[in-house]
Amino acid sequence: MNTSHAFRGLTGFALAALPLAVISHAASAQDESDDSTSTAQTLNPMVVTAALAPRTADESLASVTLLDEATLRRQDPTSLTDLLRGQPGVDVSNNGSFGKLSSVFMRGTGSNANVLLIDGIRLRSATSGGAAWEFLDPRMFERAEIVRGPRGSLYGADAVGGVIQLFTPEGEGEPTPRFSFGGGSFDSQRYSASLSGAEGGTRYHFAASRFDTEGQPVRRDGDDKGYDNTTGLVRLAHTFDGGAEVGMLALRGRGTTEFDSSGAPAEDDFVQQVAAVYAEAPVTDTWSSRLTLSEARDERDTFDSYGFSAFNTQTQTARWENTLSFGAHELVAGVEHSDDSVSSTTKYEEDSRDNTAVFSQGLLDFSPLTLQASLRHDDNEAYGDELTGSLALGYALDDHHIARASYGTAFRAPTFNDLYYPGFANPDLEAETSDTVEIGVRGQYANWFWDTALYQTDIDNLISAQINDVPTNIPTTRIRGIEISGGAEINDWTLATALTWTDPEDRSTGNQLARRATQSLRLDIDRELGEWSLGGSWIVQNHRYEYDFLGNSSRLGGYGLLNLRAGWQFAPMWSARLTVENALDKEYVTAKFFDGDDYINVGRSAFLSVHFGQ
Repeated sequence: MNTSHAFRGLTGFALAALPLAVISHAASAQDESDDSTSTAQTLNPMVVTAALAPRTADESLASVTLLDEATLRRQDPTSLTDLLRGQPGVDVSNNGSFGKLSSVFMRGTGSNANVLLIDGIRLRSATSGGAAWEFLDPRMFERAEIVRGPRGSLYGADAVGGVIQLFTPEGEGEPTPRFSFGGGSFDSQRYSASLSGAEGGTRYHFAASRFDTEGQPVRRDGDDKGYDNTTGLVRLAHTFDGGAEVGMLALRGRGTTEFDSSGAPAEDDFVQQVAAVYAEAPVTDTWSSRLTLSEARDERDTFDSYGFSAFNTQTQTARWENTLSFGAHELVAGVEHSDDSVSSTTKYEEDSRDNTAVFSQGLLDFSPLTLQASLRHDDNEAYGDELTGSLALGYALDDHHIARASYGTAFRAPTFNDLYYPGFANPDLEAETSDTVEIGVRGQYANWFWDTALYQTDIDNLISAQINDVPTNIPTTRIRGIEISGGAEINDWTLATALTWTDPEDRSTGNQLARRATQSLRLDIDRELGEWSLGGSWIVQNHRYEYDFLGNSSRLGGYGLLNLRAGWQFAPMWSARLTVENALDKEYVTAKFFDGDDYINVGRSAFLSVHFGQ
């Protein structure tokens, strides 16, 4: 390692920690006079993704970040990746703006080595392996949970770097209508409407949205590349007098995105869809059982200079999950069966495979010591058996501090493209397997919190594309990292900060893995001023490299982005919001074309919207 480079990096990382020190000082003073229950719930929220059961963030024994409804409303992002960029342990790479291919890396692992869930339903492409983050409208969701670290023993294949779960709203109370409309740079237009409520044990939420933009070029001196997306959502649930509940979910997004294919115009028509029905019932006072039947679709029709191609994947899943309570302890156990199928203009040697899994987890509370242990066995038709497990220990040092340590294993399954794509597949690929060790401490107070985690992930047989696009296994990869995050609510101020240092190294060459930045800072500050609100986000990342097969010869520079926002409650139930993305108009690149040209991300852009509803 170059010592001077390492010194500069660590010095910059230490300087970046100053915002967290400011939060700590200001919030400590505020703690002396304010012990708001609602504030504590915001800063130590209940999360479910980390342990398959409701736990507060400090009790989850995991590195977890919640982006709640208030955060989504304040930031009002046009893209889900704008919300995720720079969060602790999260990195984003884009092939341009507005509906262009996006990759989300967690803790230095690949974009197809983390899991996306929507209300518990997994959504991804079975051919490429990754989720189409760019096609999900953030206005359809009320919160997002980001869990970092291996979760293979709970969610199966690909949960190596972590899990991101998006939650759609549940109806409650009196019927509540909402709608919004707005427009901005690049001839962008956005509309949305929803109706939520509950009556007689039945909860409902209906929503629809539309986004349309002329877009901007993805190459220098290129033509504008447009994007449109129309999304609909229905969620219904009914709770019976005895406590049993049935419900359903249906979300479908459909649209078109234009892009550049070998210098020629091209476009994708896409569909992203999840649907599910479930039934949950208390079998006894200590045993509840839930059965979920779901289907997820990732469909893409491409029109380019090569003609027409289609890659449509479908995943059908049946999951039976049981929770048993024994005083302060809980046991979660279940079985899951899924079928992946591919319908494509490209003929694959195999176009379907099934997976059957059994899993269990014990959540044990021997206060001040807590323990979580889980185990899962997957039997896949294509790549055989995989056994994953995890063990986490937590210890309450006092009323405000919890220390944690964990060990977990995970694996990434080869995709249909990896194994079967004609001319570019490698049928001898092995699944990636990983081991992760993590230690962390969280400080939780009435008006602020901080969390720090150190981890190391060792991956065997990392799957990586080479110069001929044929995937191969990299024998050993080591990823080390540090994450520091904090947040506070001080009077009318809301603050959040995230610092990430990652070292993703191919141990056979010493090279840094492609497209991952190694240092990242995100700072969010918002202030309420009566009928007005003001805020901004500052996101800074250092350089990264393009393509593993080029070693570290193709360097992409670091960047800093400043996003600004303002809101005005100009009448009862009515508000207006202005967002200015990349306010300093910085040019930044996170990916390149195969011919070496840069993918251009959006410069300064403004968006004004009007909202009705609570």
